[in-house]
Amino acid sequence: MTLVVVPVRYPLTSHSRATLAEAIEVAEDRDAELTVLHVNLYQDSDGVTRTELKRAVEREFGQVPRTRYVVRRGFLVEETILEEVAAEGADVVVIGSKQAGRWRRTLRRFLDDPDIESFLREKLDCTVITVRAS
Repeated sequence: MTLVVVPVRYPLTSHSRATLAEAIEVAEDRDAELTVLHVNLYQDSDGVTRTELKRAVEREFGQVPRTRYVVRRGFLVEETILEEVAAEGADVVVIGSKQAGRWRRTLRRFLDDPDIESFLREKLDCTVITVRAS
C-alpha cells in the first residue's frame, strides 16, 4: 500500500493546514495511507501528544480515514522528519514551502547544492510534493 507522510506544526498554522489539505487529497487520489507527523524538539519543554495532534487535525478536516498520527522527539526537525520518512518507507512526502527551505538550509551544511526533492528521491526513493500556502 502507498504511504504519504506529512510533517506539520502544532498548533496547526495556516501553512500546516494547507499542507495537510494537499496531503489528504494526495492520499485519497492514490488510495494511500497517511501519516501525520509532528516533531517535539528536545530543547523545548512543552510537547504535543498524539491525541492532541489528532484532535487538531480532525477539528479542521473531520475524521481522516487510514491515518496515523505520529509524534517524534528530536534535536533537529528536518533530521527527525528524514528519519521517519526512511523508517516508514514513505512513497510520498508532502511538505510546506517553508519546510522545504529549512531542509535546504540543513542540507547545505552537508552538500554543495542541495535540491531537497532530488536528495529525497535518490536517498529515500520517494516523491516530494511542496505546497505553497495561499
